[in-house]
Amino acid sequence: MRIRSISFAFALAAAGAVVATAAPSRREAIPTGQFVTPTAAPGAVFQPLNPDLADLPAFTADHAASMALSPDGKTLLILTSGFNRNAGADGKNIPALSNEYVFVYDVTSDAPKKRQVLQVANTFLGLAWAPAGDRFFVSGGLDDDALEFVAGADGRFLAGRTFKLGHKAGVGARVPPSAAGLAVSPDGRRLLVANMQNESVSLIDLGTGAVASEVDLRPGKLDPSQVGKPGGTFPRAAIWISDTLAYVGTARDRELIALRLAGDKLTLVRRTVAKGQPDAFLLGAHGRRLYVAEDNTDRLVTLDPETGRIVEQIPTAAPPALAAKTARLGGAGTNALTLSPDGRTLYLSNGGENAVAVVRLSPKARGEAGEGVSQVTGLIPTGWYPTAVQLSADGRRLFVTNAKSNSGPNPKACGPELSAGGEVNKAEVCGAANQYVWQLEKAGFLTLPTPSPEALPALTRQVAVNNHMIAEPGAAEDAATFAFLRQHIRHVVFVLKENRTYDQVLGDLEVGNGDPKLAILGGALSPNQHQLARQFVDLDNFMASGESSNTGWNWSTAARTNDFTERAGPVNYADRGLQVDQLGYNRNVDVALPTKAARKAVDPLIVPDDPDALAGDRDVAELDGPDGAEGAGYIWDSALRAGLTVRNYGFFGVPPRSTWRPVIREPWKEGRVVIAPSKPALLDKSDLYYWGLDLAYPDYWRFVEWRREFDAFAGKGQLPSLMLVDLPTDHFGQFKEAIDGVNTVETQMADNDYALGLLVETISKSPFAKDTLIFVVEDDAQDGPDHADSHRTISFIAGPYVKRRAVISQRYTTVNLIRTIEAVLGASPMGLNDAFARPMTAVFDVRQAPDWAFAAAVPPALRTTQLPLPPDARADAASACLRPLHTAAYWSAAMAGQDFSSVDRLDTPAFNRALWKGLAGERPYPRRTGRDLRADRAALLRADAADRGCGEAN
Repeated sequence: MRIRSISFAFALAAAGAVVATAAPSRREAIPTGQFVTPTAAPGAVFQPLNPDLADLPAFTADHAASMALSPDGKTLLILTSGFNRNAGADGKNIPALSNEYVFVYDVTSDAPKKRQVLQVANTFLGLAWAPAGDRFFVSGGLDDDALEFVAGADGRFLAGRTFKLGHKAGVGARVPPSAAGLAVSPDGRRLLVANMQNESVSLIDLGTGAVASEVDLRPGKLDPSQVGKPGGTFPRAAIWISDTLAYVGTARDRELIALRLAGDKLTLVRRTVAKGQPDAFLLGAHGRRLYVAEDNTDRLVTLDPETGRIVEQIPTAAPPALAAKTARLGGAGTNALTLSPDGRTLYLSNGGENAVAVVRLSPKARGEAGEGVSQVTGLIPTGWYPTAVQLSADGRRLFVTNAKSNSGPNPKACGPELSAGGEVNKAEVCGAANQYVWQLEKAGFLTLPTPSPEALPALTRQVAVNNHMIAEPGAAEDAATFAFLRQHIRHVVFVLKENRTYDQVLGDLEVGNGDPKLAILGGALSPNQHQLARQFVDLDNFMASGESSNTGWNWSTAARTNDFTERAGPVNYADRGLQVDQLGYNRNVDVALPTKAARKAVDPLIVPDDPDALAGDRDVAELDGPDGAEGAGYIWDSALRAGLTVRNYGFFGVPPRSTWRPVIREPWKEGRVVIAPSKPALLDKSDLYYWGLDLAYPDYWRFVEWRREFDAFAGKGQLPSLMLVDLPTDHFGQFKEAIDGVNTVETQMADNDYALGLLVETISKSPFAKDTLIFVVEDDAQDGPDHADSHRTISFIAGPYVKRRAVISQRYTTVNLIRTIEAVLGASPMGLNDAFARPMTAVFDVRQAPDWAFAAAVPPALRTTQLPLPPDARADAASACLRPLHTAAYWSAAMAGQDFSSVDRLDTPAFNRALWKGLAGERPYPRRTGRDLRADRAALLRADAADRGCGEAN
């Protein structure tokens, strides 16, 4: 799937381009496996966004979301919609230092000059100028309002009116409203606001300041004969075509909806179905064309706004020289656009590609007579995940904002306390350190001269190199290794776990780059994971591509995210509204189940009775597969397309609330369904007796259920090609409800470790040992510290042909792991990232014998539980002393107020803080980090044993 460097250069030359070398630029690896080179273009300047907080002068903002150039072309606005929280010395969130920002830049000269920074409590994407340029508007996100800022006599902007939108709640299950995209009518009289959580748009009369009308965009709310028909959900982008015609784009239903204004009343006049998710609008020259940036399918759509007819659909991932390799695959993440002053060239930001695509528009795309089609002519490198792009009024300069940066180490990680309650250990400083992963990723602002056609080939090649589209050294070795493995491996077991960093678990390993002072979940609680690292490979430079479960589960199963997920993720985790929509649940409703009755069976207490609430089975966070196969961009889809068999144990599903309690150990004996899959393709591929994410249920019993089916498969001599196994109790929680005494952090970590060890042992002793590989990874690394990188996590690969007793320090990511699974199974890539990522060849040795064995060890902490464990053959003093430090009552009190009903419905920083205090006590964070700490290992482990002692738990 890679393009050789020589063929790429030849193709560019054949197209009449000048082949050149990109300008020198620092090439920085990011956790997705890609590289970024934001200053590769000649004259490029890349800078952070510093809001000039008096109490935090070094603070820089994250997740720049939108840009808007004033009508006179002199002022550029940049809006953030991200995490942007700061904690004080007590570890608690400081409201005055935890806002979103509007940066106001003077762009009349070559270098933008920051003129002002305005603070806003909450935002989500919406930013628009009034036509007169004397004011602008910002959507208030969670606050369910729109804000006005008015130019003062000195040219500085002052807070104006606040327009309350009046929604008591969002549409769904216990979700808040949220204002998103907005637009001002050309006559300056009206403001249109997309109510993303309410499936509606609000029309504000800017003369009176009142909401003149609101239109529900769902078919069943407009026409009683269409009750229950999908449509109108998650409206995000809005634009006016004229004073009486506007458009709104719905992300979940992929519609371009035309609205007509008569007096003060808006009427829905047309729905145009889009192939991808419409993220942004732009009106072309003379208003004859509407341009739409579409995510998931990575396309530019040109629309005749008066008729709704689609004129042209152009792939935006790459120019013709690369299009043959990228055309079938999504992942470029097209999400914003800007137009040259002459109306002939569009620039689109490709978030997933870390680039801006340059598109030469055809005559018909411009609304003119003539032949030809639009096409991408080049790519421009940017920072990590560009979110907005804007040309200067004269077209000579290009402005680009991006959302994220490398986060670096977080040895003092916890984060600000977002909730009102909770005790903070005053002796420790992890909350005050502000090292939570979403805090450490920062936005960037790129300014560069608009590249000439002659400069584009070199910049395009740099983007291709950054995204591994050009063949790299080792390709021949990769091909040979995986050709061998495909001949000898018939089955893959893929285990996904929750939220741990490398240092938390393996920091005390005698090899590898670990910090033992951060190993609060080390060898005493995770002996099997330590043994996997010792016996096979210790991957001490492995990065989780996602920051938290909403991004992490998508990276772990599809090797990418979509733009909605990237925008919503940090906002939700900052407690600024929205919800975790990325696990197959949209607004806490299982949208894989299209009928109200099926949904109510999952959660009768909160699922709405309204048949128009999230009608249909589309998922706003879904990822498309090759050739735009909607929602089919996951690892199981790839396996199924290859003709392989799949069995799912817990991926993307939770227990139906109607059968949630009491927790029973072996539900198959009662015929009790305990999981509701939330992905349509997994509905008939899932073991319905395998308990979904309920942290009251030990992973040991999940293993027992998995083994029940595994033994049945072994009896038939037929094992699925791909087995997906969720082992989530290293997430921790539900201490009061937990069964069998697995009700402390220590016992839950030990339970997770033992279940994994038993799974590996079972396979090693089975008839499938010689043709099965086991892959294990955490979905993210958000819940702990790491001295190397906040994205660094644990990953294990076990089975035949895996190297023995090796430390692999080559940088690998979640994407490399997914690519490796595909390469082993002979399944095709799902998107651009995994298509061009190298598999983990360094892990394997095809020359060694396929024989291997593994014996699971019982972590001593489990001896305090009622799990049916084998006799303790090592009942020595050390084993007896390794009991939990605290009781279930302690952990329940320490985690009071946390929601463990699903993945990451937590106040995560407060959770991390309580975890450190409960396991490390008053132990201070280390002043030194890195390899020089290995000399402290033995002393530290002795101290840990002494800490745990043989006394009663608190």
